[in-house]
Amino acid sequence: MSSYDSLHRQCRTLESLFDTKLTAYARLASSITRSNDDIEASGSSERWRDLEVEVDELLEKLQEINDQLSTLAKDPDNPPSPSMLRAIQRHREVYLDYARELRRTKNNVKAALDQANLLSGVRNDIDAYKSSAADSLLAERGHIDNSHRMTDDMLAQAYETRAEFARQRTTISGINARMQSVLGSMPGINNLLSMIKTRRRRDAVIIGCLIGLCMVLLFMYMF
Repeated sequence: MSSYDSLHRQCRTLESLFDTKLTAYARLASSITRSNDDIEASGSSERWRDLEVEVDELLEKLQEINDQLSTLAKDPDNPPSPSMLRAIQRHREVYLDYARELRRTKNNVKAALDQANLLSGVRNDIDAYKSSAADSLLAERGHIDNSHRMTDDMLAQAYETRAEFARQRTTISGINARMQSVLGSMPGINNLLSMIKTRRRRDAVIIGCLIGLCMVLLFMYMF
């Protein structure tokens, strides 16, 4: 039964290795659920695929060994002892338990990944919305600041214009005061200006009379 002994040892080794890998595979689901990191960015998705491939390959090898042990158990020429049959049966039960546990764990891992991806997508959408809202607020703040600067510039120009008008008014008032002072210090100038105005009015009256006379003579000549 050297063949049985070899298969028995291989089966026990594969069972121990499969149990270790399956435990690590199950822990991955728990760590993914608790993690707040992005699944793809953190590499959890790659570790999940690698572990899944390993446990699938181990389960396939374990199935092959169990099939070979079942063939030995049915050999009529060299039938195994009752203890060997119990060991073969036990290996078959362990294999079936591992197969069920792997299916259940795969479903748990898939559900954990789906949930983590969903939460990651929601967080990304929220971050994108916050970023967009912040950009909009910054842009609006920039517009308001520009409006304030324009208003300040206009007010500064208005104050400067008002100050310039005040300076010009002061200058004109000073000129008028000086002119009044000059005229007041020279009484003859006032009389001269008065005579010039009177003469202009007289000349205007004379010219008006001459024009009127010319018009009368023209009408008399025509009619």
